Amino acid sequence: MKAKAAAQVQRALQERIDIVPYDPTWPARFEAEAAELRRLLPSELVGRIEHFGSTAVPGLAAKPIIDMMVEVPSLAVVAQRIAPILTPLGYEFFWRDAERGLPGIAYAWFIKRDAEGHRTHHIHCLEARSSEWERLLFRDYLRAHPEAAREYDALKRRIAERHPDDRVAYSKAKTGFVRRVMDAVRRESTR
Repeated sequence: MKAKAAAQVQRALQERIDIVPYDPTWPARFEAEAAELRRLLPSELVGRIEHFGSTAVPGLAAKPIIDMMVEVPSLAVVAQRIAPILTPLGYEFFWRDAERGLPGIAYAWFIKRDAEGHRTHHIHCLEARSSEWERLLFRDYLRAHPEAAREYDALKRRIAERHPDDRVAYSKAKTGFVRRVMDAVRRESTR
């Protein structure tokens, strides 16, 4: 089981990064998947569902993968009740341990793929109190500041050219920009 999970993670980390122009169907694809999750999962397991990431910013180029945040009662519930529903339907379940060698999940998400095996959705499961909800502030800032969105667009394209098969390097290379935006968000919120 651990070997299979390790192979799944390795595959996911090395998949090609393709940045494509904004697709106006992305919001509808988010809505369709949100409705599907609400249909598949018991209502007590799903709170709010948000579209975030670059596909949630009109006009912004992105990897053609819809990023979603799903509020859940706990990450243990994701492993115990949600994963057994979604994984037989083809969703790939990933988690990060709270601490090496100790029980507990620090982060849980799913990858959904199309019939050809291409990623279509990333479904991030978050507890209501998770600091990861701050990602919505980043999305909202880019929506409200087109110049920042254009800068982010250009940065992502450069990074994807440099690291087309290394998702970790791609993510790390965006960190400085994300920090600058989040600092701007915090400054704006104190005015």
